[in-house]
Amino acid sequence: MPSSSPTSPLLFQPGAVAAEGRDENVAAHYGDLFREQRALAEGQGLVDLSQRGVVTVSGADRLSWLHLLLTQHVSELPVGQATEALILSANGHIEHALYLVDDGETVWAHVEPGTQDDLVAYLEKMKFYNRVEVADRTGEFAVVHLPAGSIAEVPDGVVVRETAYGRDLFLPRADLEAYAAKSGPLAGFLAYEALRIEQHRPRVGLETDHRTIPHELGWIGSAVHLQKGCYRGQETVARVHNLGKPPRRLVFLHLDGSEVLLPGHGTPVRLAADGEEGRQLGFITSSARHHELGPIALALVKRNVPVDAELLAGNTAAAQEVVVEP
Repeated sequence: MPSSSPTSPLLFQPGAVAAEGRDENVAAHYGDLFREQRALAEGQGLVDLSQRGVVTVSGADRLSWLHLLLTQHVSELPVGQATEALILSANGHIEHALYLVDDGETVWAHVEPGTQDDLVAYLEKMKFYNRVEVADRTGEFAVVHLPAGSIAEVPDGVVVRETAYGRDLFLPRADLEAYAAKSGPLAGFLAYEALRIEQHRPRVGLETDHRTIPHELGWIGSAVHLQKGCYRGQETVARVHNLGKPPRRLVFLHLDGSEVLLPGHGTPVRLAADGEEGRQLGFITSSARHHELGPIALALVKRNVPVDAELLAGNTAAAQEVVVEP
């Protein structure tokens, strides 16, 4: 069984309700989902992401070595500059997404919950004679997210990964409860997910399946550097970019707000004109209730689905917005 993170102490805060599935070790919400979302959107609060895996790579060759394995150009990654990168299969299918930063001595990355064992095993196999040390630090460090605009202080010595969406802190687990107490209000994971979906940001294992390639999710550029080679799966990336078109594309959906239940991961997507018995053209990858937009979702659909077509997610009417151009 893959290792998981320890149960977060913040899950025992008043009003906390546990998340489900891979994120079950943190709180889904603390009693008021929309208030928590609004706080994040206004640059306030803290999200406990301590369910995520933490992997580090240290040593003199860490950047040049990772450059050979990852889809991103990291051989000259400046200290403190955040980036994201993928590890692909030999056929170009997405296996891991790493959200990383280098502190001058060590590359810190957080990854999907429960995937750190497989990632570390792969990296260990690829070390050869390179001067690198790979470690699973999930038991020692917790990821904490501060939204963009937050004025919360970061403790001295804590590694920070800063992006347009906010700051991810690699915080010692022993400090998590005390830090949250002075940096609140707490926002649950569902609030974070609703904003992630609004921002069209994919997650491995939700927006991906066994055959997803980076082009389908809009990861070209942000996580895949087209001017570098030498990584596993690079031939597929180059071939699709130069000669072909990806078979599927990520879309953002506005869902009919009259439905009580959200369509879950894997719910079939069809043309509304064909009804619930029509041919399946894709599936829901993530869904959430947004404090302003109402029910929303991401879905992976066939590339040739018309961009103006009304869709059905299960039995829920859905209007699409283009994320990846067909």
